[in-house]
Amino acid sequence: MSLKVENFFKLKENKTTVATEAMAGLTTFFTMVYILAVNPQILSAAGMDPGGLFTATAIICIVGTAMMALLAKYPYAIAPGMGLNAFFAFVVADIVGWQTALFLLLIQGILFMILALARFREAIFEAIPRNMKLSIGVGVGLFITHIGFQNAGFIVSNPGTLVGLGDMHSLTVLLFLIGCVAMVILLKLGFKSGIFLGMALVYVLGLLAQLIGLYIPGVHGYSLIPSGVVSLPPSIASVSLVTNWQEVNFIGVSVFTVVSLILVLLFVEAIDTVGTLIGVSERAGFLDREGKLPRVGAALFSDASTTALGAVVGTSTSTTYIESATGIQAGGRTGLTSLFTAGFFILAIFFWPIFAVIPAFATAPALVIVGLYMTSMVTKIDFEDFSEAFPAFLVIIVMTLAFSVSDGMIFGVLSYVLLKIFLGKAKEVSWVMYLLAVVFVLKLMFPY
Repeated sequence: MSLKVENFFKLKENKTTVATEAMAGLTTFFTMVYILAVNPQILSAAGMDPGGLFTATAIICIVGTAMMALLAKYPYAIAPGMGLNAFFAFVVADIVGWQTALFLLLIQGILFMILALARFREAIFEAIPRNMKLSIGVGVGLFITHIGFQNAGFIVSNPGTLVGLGDMHSLTVLLFLIGCVAMVILLKLGFKSGIFLGMALVYVLGLLAQLIGLYIPGVHGYSLIPSGVVSLPPSIASVSLVTNWQEVNFIGVSVFTVVSLILVLLFVEAIDTVGTLIGVSERAGFLDREGKLPRVGAALFSDASTTALGAVVGTSTSTTYIESATGIQAGGRTGLTSLFTAGFFILAIFFWPIFAVIPAFATAPALVIVGLYMTSMVTKIDFEDFSEAFPAFLVIIVMTLAFSVSDGMIFGVLSYVLLKIFLGKAKEVSWVMYLLAVVFVLKLMFPY
């Protein structure tokens, strides 16, 4: 069996081992397991059952990540996308109801699969200039860091400056900072599992703090002591499109609204997925000399088909997860990492009482460290040529400040195309970039 695994994933060729891939898969799992709690919270705002949403979310994490492992053989995980779930719940479902929103999502997922098979998304991936790919990687790194800071309470919303420092006297912020320092030290000492070990250390410290009374549930967060060990997952019948199809209706909804919602869903997922793949792949060294990602078509198809399945089982748009970068940093190099991640999600369904107590301040340091590694790519960007530097700068700054991978890419592409045209270098721009520019302009003009 081990020989078959070696031959299928080419472990020696990728200079990795089963043990390393397992630890990387576990690291990725722990940095994204929060989605099992957060996704149901967000989608329940649309009137969906949180219990069913938990199981539906887990199913998508398992199936999508396993598909990525077996088809594309990359160490990437797939799950319902943050931001995409909020758009589904607060925009699409608010307009047409969550049952009809799932139906529209199914149509969008099928269209996405067709575009993936037709290599359209692959053409988008390959048409983006290398300088912009690098800037997307940097932007994604800062984006990840922002998420980590927020999750830990290190930065909070501020009426005067939009964001500001959180309470530096908070125990959870202190534990977060300890986690960051511990991970840096462990990685510097050569521990590939330094990220995972750092997370485990912070959790143990938090648990000890609760036992001696320093960490108070309800004040610092939820209890870090598991309420149980094993529990059966809730049924998805309450949220599945299969059992709720009779509630789908378009009464009072215009054709323009339906078409525009499908196109926006399609657009946002495409840009989110492509942007994440570029950023993570660049940092992992998976891109070739021409900036192309081998087997990108399989990676994109895995993402597209998972979105279609998500609509059937009852959850929002799925996408390749930025948090996959934590597993890569822990040494993951093949699809075996993703296969292990999928396996851990299977366990999570039945052992959720244990996994549910891993706090955000324990996983947040991992996101910050990965952000550090990804932003280091900024040294490779050509800042001498302003026609290349300005679009790259917009990608990074808009992605970070607007807190959106999609928006960063939009303004990066538009500025790149316009600058090349005005400088008489229109022939250097591929037709795909021109098409993207047109689509992006329409997106800005008609957001819904």
